[in-house]
Amino acid sequence: MELMRDPVTVTTGVTYERKNIEKWLFVYNKFTCPATMQRLPSFHLTPNHTVSRLISSFVASFPSPPPPPPPTPFSDRRKVDQVEALLCSIRTGPFKSARLKELRSVLAGDANLLDDVNVSSKVLECVIAEIVNSADFVGFGACEEAFGVLALLPLSDKATVDVVVKPEHLRPIMAVLQSGSSDARVDAMSILVKISKVNRDHWIPADQELDLFTALLELLSDEISSSTKLSLCSLDLLLELAVRSRRSRSRAVEAGAVRVLVELLPEAGRRSCERALLLLKRLCELPEGRAAFAEHGLGVAAVTKKLLRVSETATKLGVKVLWLVSSFSAAGKVAEEMVVVGAVSKMVTLLHAAGGSSTKERAIAMIKLHGGVTNFHIIRFQLHLLYIFL
Repeated sequence: MELMRDPVTVTTGVTYERKNIEKWLFVYNKFTCPATMQRLPSFHLTPNHTVSRLISSFVASFPSPPPPPPPTPFSDRRKVDQVEALLCSIRTGPFKSARLKELRSVLAGDANLLDDVNVSSKVLECVIAEIVNSADFVGFGACEEAFGVLALLPLSDKATVDVVVKPEHLRPIMAVLQSGSSDARVDAMSILVKISKVNRDHWIPADQELDLFTALLELLSDEISSSTKLSLCSLDLLLELAVRSRRSRSRAVEAGAVRVLVELLPEAGRRSCERALLLLKRLCELPEGRAAFAEHGLGVAAVTKKLLRVSETATKLGVKVLWLVSSFSAAGKVAEEMVVVGAVSKMVTLLHAAGGSSTKERAIAMIKLHGGVTNFHIIRFQLHLLYIFL
């Protein structure tokens, strides 16, 4: 009598050793439960974790070494063989696009197969080679299907990420972000999101940052990226990059991030709006960011329009952006624009808010700061309201 190494339960509720029940079902082609002889409505095998824990506890009570890990299930071995055959066909044969599409179908939804280190490493090597070989033809099917396969892989360890972020491998990803189909862009974005989570500080070489900023900003600006998912992923990646260092934020400004974010705001939904304002706030903490915002003809108006209309978070972030910019140019163009577009009126409205929040304090500071802008009758009226509320 042997202890079970991989207990699984069939649909009748009876538990068997996996290799034995798989041989019964798939080798002998039986359709019944061996113990009850009831016909099985499906061949689904559920791991019995309770029995596994009991066996592990029993084995642990003896000084003998633990049993070896369970072998690859019979059903999984067939898929592994299928994957290896497809990889061979992709490397050596024609119709690469069709083979890659078939490979993607085999891998999709099979967590066990994707978690198999041996399988995933072979798939990674193959699809990276196809992506590099097709880098000049990003609009064609084989390269885009290869991105679809790569997006399925876990990409959860540093060794794998180090392969993906090599300059010769990153360039095709950024090219697809800029000029690929909508589906390929989603796949490329998924790849970047995964690798950014493995090493938040150094997931992309410094000399590749500007190119990546440019690709992400072009994606935000492009009409094809109007889907919420793509926009949110782009903003999340831009935020990830922006928090790395002052140099990263400076490169974002250099790539035109302030202009793109300002022009994104008017049509942005709540989540995109909040992310765009958060990124604007971080960029406006730099002198070059504030200068780019002040130079944009719609910057003040776009942020003001979102105050008190989107969410409390958006209002707080919008006030912080205006406060950062106006604090360094109170007597100039920004102060006058704030009066003209109604920003000061909204600051006065914020004074009705209960409590002493930092947002309210910044609103008061901005109205006082703009007291020197006397060319407009409205500012004097609003200052009068301020002293009433104070």
